[in-house]
Amino acid sequence: MTTDDLMLPKARIPYGTWGSSYFPAWQTSALAEVNIGQFAGESMNRILGLRGVPKSQLEYLVIGSTVPWHWKFWNAPLVASCLGQRIPGYHVEQACATGLQAVLLAGAEVQAGTYDVVGVLTFDRTSDSPVGVFPERRAHERTLPISDVWDNFGFDPATGNAMITCAGKAARKYRTDRREVDELAFHRHEQYFEAKNSGFLERVLVPLDVLNVQGRPLGRIDDDLGVRRLTLGVVRAMRELDTCVTSGTQTHASDGMATLLVTSKDKARELSPRSEIEIQFVAKTEVRTHPSLMPEAPLFAVQKLLGKTGLTMADMAVVKNHNPFAVNDVIFSKVMEYDWTCMNKTGSPLVWGHPQGPTLTRVLIEALEEAVSLGGGHVLVFGCAAGDVGIAAVLKVS
Repeated sequence: MTTDDLMLPKARIPYGTWGSSYFPAWQTSALAEVNIGQFAGESMNRILGLRGVPKSQLEYLVIGSTVPWHWKFWNAPLVASCLGQRIPGYHVEQACATGLQAVLLAGAEVQAGTYDVVGVLTFDRTSDSPVGVFPERRAHERTLPISDVWDNFGFDPATGNAMITCAGKAARKYRTDRREVDELAFHRHEQYFEAKNSGFLERVLVPLDVLNVQGRPLGRIDDDLGVRRLTLGVVRAMRELDTCVTSGTQTHASDGMATLLVTSKDKARELSPRSEIEIQFVAKTEVRTHPSLMPEAPLFAVQKLLGKTGLTMADMAVVKNHNPFAVNDVIFSKVMEYDWTCMNKTGSPLVWGHPQGPTLTRVLIEALEEAVSLGGGHVLVFGCAAGDVGIAAVLKVS
């Protein structure tokens, strides 16, 4: 593949200039008590320091989140001030696809020649998400319906269905076997703990202190709280909430942040601790499937992407995805005739949680780190967004 075949030929991701917090489950840590935008900015400053990247190198900041937070109106410039580098930027939001989309948009800024170093910072705090009160001006009386962010997971305005209904509906369409779904969920847990015990996760996850507004410590985030070991017997004994969906075969809400840099080729060599490693953007695509069939949307995105690039699943050194339901992986494996044990080898959101905004950023960081440990190759990252959208991207680690 030549440079002419690349989606963003001028953009690079400097190896090692990334990091993610651990993702504690909803309301299990001090992250439930802080402004997540401020925490994310301060944490990015900490991570850049650990990676040996002067924050003065940053020229622009793309942030991504899905849950409203205090000061959100001021978006990226405010977060950049918390980081300690007063630079411009903007906010992006695309449900669960936010974390990957932010990286791709940063690459577009570099490709356009606008900036040489763009920071990507994604974050979300699902704990204590805000409640909005909206005047209904079309009513006879100006009623005030109240909406909680969590309502969106239980009600798709286009269909009236909940996210869990999407998984059950797709499971019935593809005639997925409950036993296989349970086995996959158990295997994903085993993959996570294997990566954790091997020290792999320590290469991408950074323990971070949580401070209050006075700068006093509230706690330390140094574990994916909420993850527990499961036996296959326990998973199989869980009650079905919808077809092939149980509490053990779906993800859980969590809080966290993840960050990386996107730069020009020359800057990547300058900022990376291993300048011989080159990470390029190959291609990206998005699709939309029929309503409430979200688990099949990533599959279609990957099929479209492979057709666009001429690559095959056999060309992929690393395959990782955002899998809020185990059903997603089973459907992908069945249609693509791809062994699901070869995916998500270092863990996945199904196990370590789903803070939404940074989910796919952490997936991407883990995928790139795994590819480097394997000696390079193509990296396929894909996932879903809300009820019927799929996103997929291929990168190349040389």
